[in-house]
Amino acid sequence: MAQNGTESTSTYLYDPTILSQLESSAFHAEYKDGVKPLNPGENFKLRPLCLEDFDKGYLQLLGQLTSVGEVTKEQFEDRFNKMKACDDSYYVTVIEDTSVNQVIGSATLVKEQKFIHHCSARARVEDVVVSDVYRGKQLGKVLVDVLVALGKKLNCYKISLECKDHNVKFYKIFKFEATHGQNYMQLRFFD
Repeated sequence: MAQNGTESTSTYLYDPTILSQLESSAFHAEYKDGVKPLNPGENFKLRPLCLEDFDKGYLQLLGQLTSVGEVTKEQFEDRFNKMKACDDSYYVTVIEDTSVNQVIGSATLVKEQKFIHHCSARARVEDVVVSDVYRGKQLGKVLVDVLVALGKKLNCYKISLECKDHNVKFYKIFKFEATHGQNYMQLRFFD
């Protein structure tokens, strides 16, 4: 925390003001029963990953998605700082339940610089996970919606992801297209 009581932006993986600049018109997901999560009545905060998330259950959350292994706080901080040093490349976005100070959802957008498409960039969605305790609240949709809007704001010519067969229907909500026989999907913003 900074001295004035607000979190220091230096601890965030990327500048949090980018999230506030996303226009709601950029979002595509159709929410169940018209209910939008992260409303003022809930204690959920959408923000970039920060160093303090090691102690807020971030790695345990990732463990619900895949194998994480034993990661020390020092290893976490080292990896975080290396990712942060790759300015304009890693956009790990989390949802924190501020009532319990725990990270309950996370998704990553990786921006890759290219020479093709007029030296443009492409983006990949990675590691989308919501805590099993919070599933059914449409938080996964919020995370993917934000990453799609973020990829567009970052002028990526396309955004892609890989997923398991049972997740294809979920990603089609966001206009990702499946390639027959593969789990590679993409959404082009321009050619």
